[in-house]
Amino acid sequence: MLRLEVRPQPSVRWGYASPLLALAITVIIGVILFALLGKDPVRGLQVFFWEPIKSTYALSELMVKATPLMIIALGLAVCFRSNVWNIGAEGQYLIGAIFAAGVALMADKTTGPWIVPAILLAGVLGGMFWAGITALLRDRFNASEILVSLMLVYVAIQVLNYLVYGPWKDPLGYNFPQTKTFETVTQIPKLVPGSRLNIGLLLALAGAVAVWVFLFRTYSGFAQQVGGLAPAAARYAGFSSRKALWIALLTSGGAAGLAGALEVAGPIGQLTPYVPAGYGFAAIIVAFVGRLHPVGIVFSAILMSMFYIGGELAQSRMGLPKSITGVFQGLLLFALLACDTLINYRIRFTPAALRATPSGGRHQQPVLSFCPELDEGSQGGSTVPRDGTPQASQTTEGVR
Repeated sequence: MLRLEVRPQPSVRWGYASPLLALAITVIIGVILFALLGKDPVRGLQVFFWEPIKSTYALSELMVKATPLMIIALGLAVCFRSNVWNIGAEGQYLIGAIFAAGVALMADKTTGPWIVPAILLAGVLGGMFWAGITALLRDRFNASEILVSLMLVYVAIQVLNYLVYGPWKDPLGYNFPQTKTFETVTQIPKLVPGSRLNIGLLLALAGAVAVWVFLFRTYSGFAQQVGGLAPAAARYAGFSSRKALWIALLTSGGAAGLAGALEVAGPIGQLTPYVPAGYGFAAIIVAFVGRLHPVGIVFSAILMSMFYIGGELAQSRMGLPKSITGVFQGLLLFALLACDTLINYRIRFTPAALRATPSGGRHQQPVLSFCPELDEGSQGGSTVPRDGTPQASQTTEGVR
């Protein structure tokens, strides 16, 4: 018989091993899924895990996908470590893209290179503004940040649709719901000529270093984490919960907005209804697979981008539906949640011959107790005399 036994303290080893085991389980289930769909499992794994890294161009595209996931997940890590549950990063990503597009549309042939920093700053401010709505409602009215941030995602989608179908619609775009293509001067500088990889990757890596320094080397970062782990201790130490709330949400929103600005002014080059690609939701998985640590987030973002590219290739080369990407993301998340159980619990196997039954007449092991109030009526029948001297007594089931 298998049972879960509480560990004396959380396992550090399983904290690192759990994501690896979750990935292995995801791969195994994926193989079974390919077989059930009548597809070659080996070919399916090759599409997901080999095709995205087999060439320089493939690696550049992998980094293009990983960049927004990495940036958004870094902001979410600050939120989640502060016990602030921002589920609406997708909406903050969209509003950041809208603000950035608004600045990019003002450029013309005479605009200088200064427009690029302005676009990125606009994206950051847009994401912070949208996250600030959630912070305000939580701060003033104690509204749930989970529900508010999530519902604001759909508001952001409607704002985007209004603009691309209405005032920002390209009059020369053959009635397609999109803005005009941004001027060349507004494009984010490329890192590799001939590819779509831009300086967003460097910003993401710099952000990982900045978040690491903030969380683990600054007083403010320490206050954020204490507030998340032990709110009562944070209040006792004089840390402001309101300040932690605003810092967490504005940081997360600004990061999501920056990712949106890099996307519309980089690979896309215009604002379209297809900007919402689910990066804000996928980044939640990235953050938790990366253990809310900047280094782990870098690697988990690369893994998640492989799922994105693999899903696109599976559609075109294997005839699989578009939802296959979401299936793999969901499998990874649920496998991770299941494997995380092993951090606080260990699996024990109890042979049937050793399991005690009410009529088995077997003796239990002596139990040492120091708290009669808690142990009263518990197995083992241990008691503590009034003088405080611990004693161990045995009981025999079925024998009086």
